[in-house]
Amino acid sequence: MFIQTEATPNPATLKFLPGRTVLATGTLEMRDPQEAAQSPLAERLFDIAGVGGVFLGSDFITVTKSSGEWPQLKPAILGVIMEHFMSGAPVVKAGTDLADDETDEFFEPADAETVATIKELIETRVRPAVANDGGDITFRGYRDGVVYLVMKGSCSGCPSSTATLKHGIQNLLRHFVPDVTEVRPI
Repeated sequence: MFIQTEATPNPATLKFLPGRTVLATGTLEMRDPQEAAQSPLAERLFDIAGVGGVFLGSDFITVTKSSGEWPQLKPAILGVIMEHFMSGAPVVKAGTDLADDETDEFFEPADAETVATIKELIETRVRPAVANDGGDITFRGYRDGVVYLVMKGSCSGCPSSTATLKHGIQNLLRHFVPDVTEVRPI
């Protein structure tokens, strides 16, 4: 088994590509060992000193370090990922609720058409680019011209996430949806 790694815009996060499906649907972000109880793989990754977060995507795993340096952490992480996939164990435990993009959304019923356009733009133009960087972004709400988004994985806490939101996503949405005045993270 050959696992590729890729740098992300967040220097504290590294993207691991095992060359196979990680999650068939949804995403799962775990920021501490208690949340990692949902995933045998994440539990083992949190056993490595210096691992501060794990994000599971469709075909990638992003690991965020809380301490240490990548040259020391990377071999241990690669070993855990390889052992896990070679064992045939499930990535997530049965009954684990994977991220649902429509949980707790808020917007006025009169804005439903605008929200549908915003969601379609995020799904087709923004999410694929963010996934390339080892993260995910989901729509959470729309009120008074402001779009509220949740950033996960390598995007959460990334130094360039504000620029991504303000200059990239905000400009894209303003171009296609003139009612949008601002984009904010939740």
